[in-house]
Amino acid sequence: MNYLAHLYLAKPTADSHFGNLLGDFGGKRHVEQLPNTVKNALNNHYLVDKFTDSHPLVKEAKQYFSSERKRFAGVAIDVVFDHFLIMHWQRFNQQPLSDFKYNSFALLNKRMPIMPPRMQQVVTSMTKNDWFKEYETINGVGLALDNIAKRIRFTNNFAGTAEDITRNYHELEAVFLAFFPELINHVNEHALEAINAE
Repeated sequence: MNYLAHLYLAKPTADSHFGNLLGDFGGKRHVEQLPNTVKNALNNHYLVDKFTDSHPLVKEAKQYFSSERKRFAGVAIDVVFDHFLIMHWQRFNQQPLSDFKYNSFALLNKRMPIMPPRMQQVVTSMTKNDWFKEYETINGVGLALDNIAKRIRFTNNFAGTAEDITRNYHELEAVFLAFFPELINHVNEHALEAINAE
């Protein structure tokens, strides 16, 4: 899952928000001196990723990407699922998305001093420029994915992935709406961050 989904599945604390994103920035290399609340949140990040990557519905979603882009279909699915979460936000959260983003960005900024340098750069850009605003449209999703393609260190055909998403939009949306409630239940059942709720 991408950043918005990981934040959605976090607890409303600074440690939880930090830990639930840390998995994309070296994760376990950075947690030795950090409190258990951050470690539990990091483990929640890995739980989410493992469940997502192995789920039959997510594997099914990869078939909607052309053969030359299939290698990076998982990355595209992560980002487009954030788009669908935004589109269907009120189905999953009573708090307005604008309030959720404001609170999440404030919580992340509280932990900025202890983030790894790369994470500091990304979170600073994400919060200042509100990346999730970009994810509201397929054009924005396409731009985000094209930027990822440019950062891949070898020649690839990942650019233009928005074409595949546009062509299979409703199928991908149906996969998300079937999958995301299962992911929420999976996180709730494991309750790895129950200690954070105290």
